[in-house]
Amino acid sequence: MIHKFIAALSLLLLLTFSVQAQERVIIPMDGSQTDHLKAYGVIFNHLAEGETGQWLLNYRGGSFLTTATSDIVRKSRVRNVRIDVISESEANQIINEVEQPNVNMSAVNLQTVPRIAVYTPPQALPWDDAVTLALDYAEVPYETIYDEEVLNGDLEKYDWLHLHHEDFTGQFGKFYGMYRNSPWYIAEVSYLESVAEQFGYQKVSDLKLDVVLEIKDYIGNGGFLFAMCSGTNTFDLALAAEELDIVPTELDGDPVDSNVNERLDYSNTLAFENFSVNTDPYIYQHDNIDVEVDLNRISESLDYFSLFEFSAKWDPVPTMLTQNHVSSIPGFYGQTTAFQADKVKSNVVVLAESQGRDQVKYLHGNYGEGTFTFYAGHDPEDYTHHVGDPPTDLSLHTNSPGYRLILNNILFPAAEKKKRQT
Repeated sequence: MIHKFIAALSLLLLLTFSVQAQERVIIPMDGSQTDHLKAYGVIFNHLAEGETGQWLLNYRGGSFLTTATSDIVRKSRVRNVRIDVISESEANQIINEVEQPNVNMSAVNLQTVPRIAVYTPPQALPWDDAVTLALDYAEVPYETIYDEEVLNGDLEKYDWLHLHHEDFTGQFGKFYGMYRNSPWYIAEVSYLESVAEQFGYQKVSDLKLDVVLEIKDYIGNGGFLFAMCSGTNTFDLALAAEELDIVPTELDGDPVDSNVNERLDYSNTLAFENFSVNTDPYIYQHDNIDVEVDLNRISESLDYFSLFEFSAKWDPVPTMLTQNHVSSIPGFYGQTTAFQADKVKSNVVVLAESQGRDQVKYLHGNYGEGTFTFYAGHDPEDYTHHVGDPPTDLSLHTNSPGYRLILNNILFPAAEKKKRQT
């Protein structure tokens, strides 16, 4: 009798384990998701622990399908991330639906997560950068680097790099006109001048140019670059003006080169062309790539940009970068708010634009073996962010479609089959 009981118990346990082994977890990313932002962290860290998964492009807002473990179930519940535990047969039905040739959906395998670095100054406040906020809230691990690390060759340690809202022209954010007597501005200038001197540069603009060239090489060798706000256009300004001095006397002690706008080299740039630079130190705007900002021109309640739809089966990368639960996203300002459409190179993929205003908000391109993605604006949940504004509390914006675009960029390298070798 005891032997029969033990045999029955063993069979029951075997069946239980068998059922559990056949279970899968789906993380829905449509309107039913309770916390879209933390959902990215859940799948990212699940992959980092050696598990695998699939990104179901255009299926329920770009949902994730992965292995069922007690760990992912527990972590999702703790973080208020909705998941559904389904059977293996249900998972196969979903995959079959997604892979039908007549639907704009696709299943992309998620494998090794990228090693992440954020290029940010040591003195940066934690709420100065939307990407840092997103990474911290989603609990995605990353390291911070700045000029010293870039020039010392540390970029090769990372697969994915984000640029803080930097001024790569060496003009200190063009804050001279308004903030030159502010303690924080004086401290920033002093710090950057000391770093330039440490590395043997006479001017900060020379330091920043070499940083830009190192980052460009990093992309060419297979790195993934993501930048927002002024980290986008000033990167290309530095490249176009590689042989020129575009920094006014008030900032570097010597005059701007003559006829700089006729001498810019657009063949060096990643995303933009046919632009001109603004060399007046008292004007906040760097160039005419950025749109002219007029807060009275449009009401905040009417300010939206629209995501383009791509073929999930034929254009998986732009499709991954635009996954969302909505197609129209609230606009937001920044030092670089949006890109003039006629300044975007023809080989660059426009991911989102403000329709009827010839304004590109979000773009993507290839350079060498790597890619770059530029997202204009400062903070997707802070419409008119100003210096000194309080930090954005992402626990109040758990379903932010604007922040989802940032997190799409963080995750999409996990779908790349060929990883960079270091």
